[in-house]
Amino acid sequence: MAASLRLWSLKPARILRCPVASGSSSGAAAGSGQQPQLEKLTSARQLDGIRHVILNNPKKRNVLSLSMLKCLRDDILHDIESQALRVIIISAEGPVFSAGHDLKELSSEQDTKHHIEVFETCAEVMTLLQKLPVPVIAKVNGLATAAGCQLVASCDIAVASEKSRFATPGVNIGLFCSTPAVAVGRALSRKVALEMLFTGEPISAHDALLHGLLSRVVPEDKLEEETMKIARKICETSRSVVALGKATFYKQMALDLDAAYRMTSQVMVDNLTLKDGQEGIEAFIQKRKPTWSHSVNTACK
Repeated sequence: MAASLRLWSLKPARILRCPVASGSSSGAAAGSGQQPQLEKLTSARQLDGIRHVILNNPKKRNVLSLSMLKCLRDDILHDIESQALRVIIISAEGPVFSAGHDLKELSSEQDTKHHIEVFETCAEVMTLLQKLPVPVIAKVNGLATAAGCQLVASCDIAVASEKSRFATPGVNIGLFCSTPAVAVGRALSRKVALEMLFTGEPISAHDALLHGLLSRVVPEDKLEEETMKIARKICETSRSVVALGKATFYKQMALDLDAAYRMTSQVMVDNLTLKDGQEGIEAFIQKRKPTWSHSVNTACK
């Protein structure tokens, strides 16, 4: 089998525990030798093939602290190879989707080693989203700034309510949003991205849609319905075909035109060897609904 059929394969992930110590009990625990009281900064649930991952620290504006990033990584990688998982939706509690990095972690109180870990972990999570074998949808209902905006830009699909806003305001506090610019600069046109980066001014959801950061903007009371409509439609397709298509899309975007066509032409030939590739064609010819196996196995000859 051609190597392209393995494009979406993930190396075994090192899953880290994501709970962190709560401030109210950590001192007592340290003095008693007991484990500190733990809280989880994200929550996750899965139903009918759709995993909902929720940033759940609204009191701190869902900042992407090191602990939050590890929670997010844990939740999106959990049982990722299961055929039952078809879509991941990332949303947030409270009026702020995410305010980006926790600036207390980036102060001089923390050493350079810690700063490096924060940004390396963030980059790992952002790039991981595009390497997953299932589509990832950002469901945004509020403000997304800096690394929070980066998270939205890094997802495959992004649906936002009309009240949502997006910004990369680091320049205003002396910390240019260079890592958010990687994702934002690839999602928006260069001049729009640079205006956001140079001024720190937020853009509306409708402007974000116009310039490519979002897939869809809907009224707040329709956000859940419209996001689930997309997720359920994806669930009607073959997991193995979508996984191959997603991996191929991101890989060919980094190639020049001729190389992209050479690579994708071979992938389409490989796609035809999948059981679900042949099942879909046969179902279309026979005018019936396909029965997907979601398997990466090849069709029997």
